[in-house]
Amino acid sequence: MTPVPAFEITALHAYYAEGGSPEAVIDRVYERIAEVGDPGIFLHLADPAALKSEAAKLGKFDPLAKPLWGIPCAVKDNIDVAGMPTTAACPDFAHVPAADASVVALLKAAGALVVGKTNLDQFATGLVGVRTPHPVPVNAIDPALVPGGSSSGSAVATAQGIVSFALGTDTAGSGRVPAGLNNIVGLKPTFGALSCSGVLPACRTLDCVSIFALTAADAYRVFAVAARPDPADAYSRTVSVAALAVPATLAIGVPARPDRRFFGDDAMATGFEAALDRLRALGHRIVELPFDDFYRVADLLYEGAWVAERYAAVRDFFDGHADSFHPVTRQIYAGAKTLSAADAFDGLYALQDLKQKVAPLIASVDLLCVPTAPRHFTRAELDAEPIRENSRLGTYTNFVNLLDLCGIAVPTGRRADGRPMSVTLLAAAGRDGLTAGLAALLHQDSGLAPGAAGWRKPAGKPDGIDLVVVGAHLRGMPLNRELVDLGATFIEATHTSTSYRLYELSGQSPAKPGLKRVTAGSGVSIEVEVWRLAPAAFGAFVANVPPPLAIGSVELEDGRTTKGFLTEPIALDGASDISHFGGWRAFAASR
Repeated sequence: MTPVPAFEITALHAYYAEGGSPEAVIDRVYERIAEVGDPGIFLHLADPAALKSEAAKLGKFDPLAKPLWGIPCAVKDNIDVAGMPTTAACPDFAHVPAADASVVALLKAAGALVVGKTNLDQFATGLVGVRTPHPVPVNAIDPALVPGGSSSGSAVATAQGIVSFALGTDTAGSGRVPAGLNNIVGLKPTFGALSCSGVLPACRTLDCVSIFALTAADAYRVFAVAARPDPADAYSRTVSVAALAVPATLAIGVPARPDRRFFGDDAMATGFEAALDRLRALGHRIVELPFDDFYRVADLLYEGAWVAERYAAVRDFFDGHADSFHPVTRQIYAGAKTLSAADAFDGLYALQDLKQKVAPLIASVDLLCVPTAPRHFTRAELDAEPIRENSRLGTYTNFVNLLDLCGIAVPTGRRADGRPMSVTLLAAAGRDGLTAGLAALLHQDSGLAPGAAGWRKPAGKPDGIDLVVVGAHLRGMPLNRELVDLGATFIEATHTSTSYRLYELSGQSPAKPGLKRVTAGSGVSIEVEVWRLAPAAFGAFVANVPPPLAIGSVELEDGRTTKGFLTEPIALDGASDISHFGGWRAFAASR
């Protein structure tokens, strides 16, 4: 029997394509839980037999129809999963929802298997991961360190190889700080991209559902499935799921040297500079920016307006059950009761003033790169200064949602002391594909194995089969999502040789072109893109290509021959020759 591989999504799908069973993967999940032996990770676990029953209903392995087919995941316990208690790490708050949160429903529909609900800083208030009445999750890399919060259980479950990915939430950095502390990827999407319907609010105007994964490609595959507008969430919005494509040269803004804050952690300062050197080596330009106003924005998050919003989210329960709260959480919420509406407006005015000041800085670069956290804190240090050290952990995260930025935390190496090094890439709302694409390259370049369980290192180039696309699967076109959902990686934009003609096929919805090879001298060079898919994903994709389209061999301008889209001759009856446009994108723009 083929052994169950590490839980990277591509590896699991290759295992399934070779006849592996989700039942064996589920058995491995529970074996791994026992091996790790950390009672602080999960607050509720699914019954293995029930989970296998769910897996049996998935039908035949089909990663095109179900991009997360058979993939085990975990869910932070402030996000509803039907039939599992939602407690927010407060036992007296427990209730069992009848329906899944919208984002969970989307993941299940894509084939994901929910293993259980994970521990957190109570009511998602904290960046340390220890404000829970339950056992504290143990940092997967160094047990002396805090696990990071509030999404501590989800991050540790992913880092320990129990699940392929996990959902967290991120208001102040809870989807990024735990990723950085546990050597995994943490994707904080554009606000509103993932529905918060069925998610217990912390600050409803800022909350994001976040994704922990072993690689940036895995995190983005989950994002591609879950990023859907939701009428049930008043803050939901449509966000484009763009390809993981990175320009050759980016202007990357970083805190100016005098403005960098590491609170005495020299290893973190050295690690950050090493990460910037990697970005330079990849061809990008580093631009130092004044950062004082970003820090001022960050300070606002735990002042009037947004502390009051946290209290408002659970006001009725808190007023009647204050003793049910963790002591530090209770202190924060009780302080919010003294705030007035005028205090809230003062905060909103201050934020608007600061937004105007930092907007030109953000616009002057393609994206930002900051340390995920300014330093590592041990459990002992946190016990001595629980409020101050929590606040310091948010130095480079607290301002992000207030400024409507998307971001992704990515491992970049090990520090001199062996602890994990991580940076976070940030960009304007809607540029999730850019940040995740650069994160994937940076992670691959580091050669660092993700998590704590010894996965293979990310390859310098993703393994797989190249596919030439010419029409509706190009970036930004209606069917591009089929590639993204399968975890395809954009390789390059290029052209065919001069032996092709391009046609607009009749009767197609959405509109599609047909590429036909012709005799030498009678054709032109056509704009195309090359995408790379894992073998299992390539097979699933090709199996679903509808006639009159077909997959054949396409000759590129540099002489390479690669599998790609062609059309059956019969489809050209009634078709219009559009070769003079040089490609489908130019033709579509003309219309």
